[in-house]
Amino acid sequence: MDTKTLQKATFAAGCFWHVEDAFRQLKGVTDARVGYTGGFVENPGYKLVCTDTTGHAEAIEVTFDPNVISYEDLVEFFWTMHDPTQVNRQGPDFGKQYRTAIFVHTTDQRETAEKSKQRLGESGKYSKPIATEIVDAAEFWEAEDYHQQYYAKRGINSCQI
Repeated sequence: MDTKTLQKATFAAGCFWHVEDAFRQLKGVTDARVGYTGGFVENPGYKLVCTDTTGHAEAIEVTFDPNVISYEDLVEFFWTMHDPTQVNRQGPDFGKQYRTAIFVHTTDQRETAEKSKQRLGESGKYSKPIATEIVDAAEFWEAEDYHQQYYAKRGINSCQI
């Protein structure tokens, strides 16, 4: 694998534990880490982000090999793992930190994400509009170590909702 060709993708789809674990399973994803992005406080931590006052989303930064998996495939996978019509919540979790968002790193990523969102919205799959924000990637602050690979460290395979 040529590490010079690796790219980044950043997604928010509610609680980051599930999202990280799901992306790690994809062939072509070389790394995934959980953290916080899209806010206005430097170096936020979990307790501060959970106050819903920093503007950050719980997010995942995916490193992938575009020769193995395309950004478009990552975006399509993102839609399957949460309800993109929910505003500032997923399941029992609520607040701006649990919003649905795609943080784009390039103009190509923006174009791909916007086209995919439009297709999903026009598909009739959901009765409500797609709430997912598509915004420029901001500083990504890695979450505390105990959040990284949370499921793998605990031997579980999903949230117990």
